[in-house]
Amino acid sequence: MLQRSYNQPSFLLSTSILLLLCLSACGQQQAQKVSSSDTTIRKWNQTIPGNFSSQSKTTFDSLKIADFLRLYPAFKPHAQEIYTFYSHRRYTYAWFENGRLIEYASNLSNRILNFQHEGVLEKPPYQRKLDSLMFAGEPIKKQPDTELELMLTAQYFVLSKLAWSGQDATTSRSVNWNLPRKKVNYEEYLDSLISTRSTDFSKDEPVYRQYELLRKYLIKYHTLATQKWLPINITPGIKYGDTSLVVCAVKDRLFKLGDFKGDTSGKSYDEGLNEALKRFQDRHGLAVNGVLNKETLAELNVPIQKRIQQIVVNMERSRWLPVRLNSDYLAVNIPEFKLHVYHADSLLWSCNVVVGQTMHRTSIFYGDIKYVVFNPYWNIPPGIVRNEVLPAMSRNPAYLATHHMEITDYRDGLPVIRQKPGSDNALGRVKFLFPNSYNIYLHDTPSKSLFGETSRAFSHGCIRVSEPALLAAFLLKSREEWTPERIEQGMRGGPEKVITLKQTVPVFIAYFTAFIDRNNRLNFRKDLYGFDVRLSEALTTSGKTINQHP
Repeated sequence: MLQRSYNQPSFLLSTSILLLLCLSACGQQQAQKVSSSDTTIRKWNQTIPGNFSSQSKTTFDSLKIADFLRLYPAFKPHAQEIYTFYSHRRYTYAWFENGRLIEYASNLSNRILNFQHEGVLEKPPYQRKLDSLMFAGEPIKKQPDTELELMLTAQYFVLSKLAWSGQDATTSRSVNWNLPRKKVNYEEYLDSLISTRSTDFSKDEPVYRQYELLRKYLIKYHTLATQKWLPINITPGIKYGDTSLVVCAVKDRLFKLGDFKGDTSGKSYDEGLNEALKRFQDRHGLAVNGVLNKETLAELNVPIQKRIQQIVVNMERSRWLPVRLNSDYLAVNIPEFKLHVYHADSLLWSCNVVVGQTMHRTSIFYGDIKYVVFNPYWNIPPGIVRNEVLPAMSRNPAYLATHHMEITDYRDGLPVIRQKPGSDNALGRVKFLFPNSYNIYLHDTPSKSLFGETSRAFSHGCIRVSEPALLAAFLLKSREEWTPERIEQGMRGGPEKVITLKQTVPVFIAYFTAFIDRNNRLNFRKDLYGFDVRLSEALTTSGKTINQHP
């Protein structure tokens, strides 16, 4: 009963990822720092290994670096990285071989000269100078061009900062992103690329792979932005089988977005349009019914510039995540209302979740699941006791007994109340604990009907899981005594039972409103908590403060 097909579309939190209190089931959030285990931090902070070349090739005078930085002062913030890179190489040329530029140099130059596709408002300095140096450096020469050599290296470190590292931790914290930031040694990474003469610039970029996938769609949407994108006005009640001139506009819109493959001049609301609408609805988290309703029309009419903004802010989030994890981990994407279960970068299965309401937001952070608790007590948080339970008790003296609750103590003028295990317990029959300062965890729920809603923000912050038995089986797979049958038996009733995992499992609570699924389709979701707006404002402000150079 616990088996599941693993071919579902997925939010690619491959590593990084990635980022909650149930209705009457979880406590109020606190803006505190998350405490994390040393083991997970070590996994997170692993740098990409280098491959330093020890060969003695054509070299240049180290004093040339100082001359270069005087000539191009905008690169001075990267001076230490440049010196470190070349000292390890013993000042051998990295971008030239036999006097000719290696292919990777052209790939880097193209990325710098087309930086608008990186989803960054800042521009690399000296783009025109790089272009002219590359043009002059094409012919085979007896000696490499030192100025071009240093220009390429400096531009690489600009790329690594702007495109791969992103805004500093101050910005990420300001938009409620409480995940530790990745750490990568970019000098070692560059040397590894050069030493292996890589020709695929994006194959092993030191950035979570959603970044590169989103970047490809950003290029497409920049092209769409050059075309007319007028609102589509539909006559209310138009349905499958109808014929209307406006159907052509809908088909054309869906064709440009990649959902419709047929003849856009046809006026009939036919099977082709019906299937295209279903694909579009699925990509946008809507009810998949092929009906051209107001929700679907609203998403069709979202301006291209707003979609570009969505892609850009989610590319920024991708920069903050770890490059990869080689272990089991869980990832919850709040706007998607999904839990994804991974082994390394392979998606095993996904299921629906319920997350926090807008007034009880689910926090963006990570922790390590340590315990599976069957038939749990619900220790009601003080905020819920104060704001909900006490008023209910004053109205109904039998409230505690009716809801199988009991007072166990008094603290700070409030009764300490818990709900006993049972079928009506707000946490259901099992919860999954990862100690954190937000009082957030994953758990079952007796309110199963909410998992069928398309928008599932109903809790006080905790995450309700639609398939708790399957998750318990995954987490307890190393405990042979906990077979699927015993898990199901344990969830039928009885006293509270706490099982400690042999090895903790990271869980990432993330927030992505634009992402690429396993079918390579671009997905969009609503900005549930308004975090996209805040991050976009931060990126715009940062872009305006950058000095531009010719």
